[in-house]
Order: sequence, then C-alpha cells, then structure tokens
Amino acid sequence: MSEIREAAMSSKAWPFEEARRVLKRYEKAPPEKGYVLFETGYGPSGLPHIGTFGEVLRTTMIRRAFEVISDIPTKMICFSDDLDGMRKVPGNVPNRDMLHEHLQKPLTSVPDPFGTHESFGHHNNAMLRRFLDTFGFEYDFISATDFYRTGQFDEVLLRSAERYDDLMAVMLKSLREERRQTYSIFLPLHPETGRVLYVPMKEVNAKDGTITFDDEEGREWTLPVTGGNVKLQWKPDFGARWAALGVDFEMYGKDHSTNTPIYDRICQILGWKAPEHFTYELFLDDTGQKISKSSGNGISIDEWLSYASTESLSYFMYQKPKTAKRLYFDVIPKAVDEYHQQLRAYRDQDAKARLNNPVYHIHNGDVPESRMVVPFSMLLNLASVAGAEDKETLWGFIQRYAPEASADTHPDLDAAAGFAVRYYNDFVKPGKTYRAPTDLEREALEDLRDRLKAWDGTADAEELQGVVFACGRERFDPMRDWFKALYEVLLGASQGPRFGGFIALYGVEETVQLIDDALAGKLA
Repeated sequence: MSEIREAAMSSKAWPFEEARRVLKRYEKAPPEKGYVLFETGYGPSGLPHIGTFGEVLRTTMIRRAFEVISDIPTKMICFSDDLDGMRKVPGNVPNRDMLHEHLQKPLTSVPDPFGTHESFGHHNNAMLRRFLDTFGFEYDFISATDFYRTGQFDEVLLRSAERYDDLMAVMLKSLREERRQTYSIFLPLHPETGRVLYVPMKEVNAKDGTITFDDEEGREWTLPVTGGNVKLQWKPDFGARWAALGVDFEMYGKDHSTNTPIYDRICQILGWKAPEHFTYELFLDDTGQKISKSSGNGISIDEWLSYASTESLSYFMYQKPKTAKRLYFDVIPKAVDEYHQQLRAYRDQDAKARLNNPVYHIHNGDVPESRMVVPFSMLLNLASVAGAEDKETLWGFIQRYAPEASADTHPDLDAAAGFAVRYYNDFVKPGKTYRAPTDLEREALEDLRDRLKAWDGTADAEELQGVVFACGRERFDPMRDWFKALYEVLLGASQGPRFGGFIALYGVEETVQLIDDALAGKLA
C-alpha cells in the first residue's frame, strides 16, 4: 500500500471518511456492474444555483478520494428530473405570462421562455452543464425524459407495478389521511394534454404492466407504465432511480433527510441495496433564508466568478459541509485569502496533513503554488485608498512592493487585482463611511505620521507594524480600538488588514499624506 493510500485510510478529511463508507459496501466482492456509481440529482424547475454546483463538487471530491483508496473503477451521473410537471412559474425568468398556460406539463414540454432551446427543461439542463463544464467535472448526464421514454426505466417500472402494494404501504405511512385517499406512486401523463396528472388509480395490472385511471373530466384511460407514459411520484422516483441505475452514493440537502428511510425502502423493495448517503446543510442568503432556484436569492455561480476564482468557490464549498453557511458576496474575500493560505501551508506539510488540507481535494492532489504575494483583502484596501478603476493602478503599487512580480509570472495575483477592483467598486465603495478621529485618536495619528515622516528604513511590513503598534500601545486598551480607529478614519471601513503590511504596499509617503488628509477633514 502506498504512503498516500495508507494515510488516506485513516484521514479525518470528510471526503475520505465518506469514501471509506462506500468502499465498505464492496469489502467482500467487487460490484457486478464493474464500477462504483456516484449520483447527483437536479430538479430543473428554475435556473441552476450555486447549491447544485456544491453538490456536484462535493460528490466529485468523495469520488476522487475513493479512487485514492480503491482500484475499483468509478462513474458519476448527473440526473435531471426534467419530466416533473412545472408546478409554478419561476419568478426570475422572462415571458412569465406565457408559461402559465403550461403549468403541470413536464419541464421538457414547456416552451423555453428565453427562446434559445427546445424547452424550458432543455434550457435549464444546458445551463447546468455549462456551469459544470466550466469547472471540468467528469460526469455522464441523464435526462429523466430520455430515461423514461427510451425504455431505460421500463424494467423497474414493471417491477413497481408488480410490487405496487408494498410500495404504496411505504408511502401511505408518511401521508396525512386526506392525501392517502387519492395518492398513487404512479403519475400518468395525459395522452391529450400532456400534463402530469395527480389522480388515484382504479387498477394497477401487474400482468399487463398497465394502470387505469379517470382524468380530471371523468374519462377513463388505460396506459402502459413503460415508455414514458407514466412517471413516478418524486419520493418513489428517488429510490427507484437508485435501483434502476445501481447507485452506490448520493448526497442531498438537509431538507431531504426526513425522507431517507422512504427512499431507502423503495430502493430495497425494487431490488437494490440502498446507497450510502451524505446529508449537507443548506446555504443561506444575506437575510438567513434558504437559497432557492425559483426565487433566485443568494449568489449565483456566475456572480461569484465575477469577483473571484473558481478555486476560491471550491474552497468555500469544501469547508464544513454539515454546517449551514451564509452564501453571499461578503464571504468572497475571506474565501480567497484562506484558499491561498492553505496553498502556502501545503508545501511544508507531510502526507497525512496534506490529505487533510482542503486544497488537496480542490486540485485532486495536483496542488499548484500560490503566487499571491499580496492578500486579496489588502488589494481591496489598496483599491479603496487609491480610488482604483482598473487593475493597472494596483500593479503600480504591487511592483514597488514586490519588484519580481508581474502579470506573466503571477497570473493568480493579476486576476485577483482585477477582481479586487470590481469587488471594491460594486460592494465596498458604495458603503464606505469615514469618520473624524477623537482627540486621543488624533494624537496617535499625529504620532504615527511623524514617525513615518522620519522613517528611513526599508518598506518592511513587520518593522512598520511595530511602528503602528508603538503609537497605540500607551494610548489604547484594548489595542483593537486603535486598529479599529485606523480602519474607520483612514479606510472608511470597520475592519481591515495588518496596517504595517498596508503601509509597505501603499507606500510610506502615501500613508503620511493619507493621514494628513484625514486630520484635515478631507476624508470624512
């Protein structure tokens, strides 16, 4: 066993913990299908959101961890439930009035309100695949519409008719009395209107593989359960899909967790061992509400990538998947800087520590070197005091601070400079609020200005930090009040960088001028 595999077998990193659970399924014999199958599910009722990306990313991390500890081949499927009926019109799409007449039709039978694809379902599927392809995920895409209509689901659908009473018994236990009277695991698609019907069954004929029901107008119909004439209700569909495909692992959000026993039992009745599960906490928007595809709250993948790298988003998704987290624009700077901190730490870590480092899982073990000689948070503050409208303005300061750096040799820093300017102008600048210093703060600022005027050393961040500290040591208790004053008076923000590092980057003379401007009331 290699050193990495041996370390992975005891690693406490959550992807390895989950991978070991999957491996245990086949400790006696390898899978008959020849591979271990990881699945992610997607409901294309609205535009794909960042939570969908997180689910695929995290599943991929577990898949790659499995490949470290096992030689069994793997596959990953991204399954789109696009045969579901459109229950409501999403609030964040054009031509909403047109969509109302297509309610309850399968999403792949609803016209595309954007006018670019065959249907609304096809449009949203294309959006999902574009997002996933941006990140280089390896997956097979399956459309529920194709899965049902091409016969790939037929065997399990016929088995569902045969074991209808057992499946209904599982479902009826979970339903209120009123719902039980009309519930069926089968949802027929009306032969004339194409709408998904929620109607009780008059007969389920296991021998013929058919169902008989009355539509909403009281007309009786008999349809085969095969060939896309019928779909399963969403809870039975979940477990039946596992059985049809032979799924070994699927993760889903906490909102599904109470249904896990139902999914598992459906899968078992239909002849497959229930897969391993991983339940993650949900993402929240800036107000603490769950992000939603249909409402479009929170932050989208494209929005994150307007202000930071793909790797920073992957880092955010890796962190504490079982903890609910706010997913809004203000989390981006911290994610960027922590990601690069982990990159720098990785270089000096042993094999065990590396496997616990998030960047190992983000880069599948092929971890690059960080070239961010200036933290993202520092670039934001620099953009603020410099009034930067483009990244070239920042590079003027960066190259004085780090002469060896350039856009060619430090591409991640170059990209971050551009992101910082955009983030500053969109989020920081509108909320900047300067204040005048108190008498004590003015005294300390004058002291700092005078010491910097007399400074004849190099622009060393640590030495300059010592100067800043000396000016506040005898005046402020606790010292954080001094640094808070620096940020609020000089930067117009409630928090900021290590100030010695900021002076080294911005320049000693420039910082003297900044202090003079603040003392003269030109900032507040």
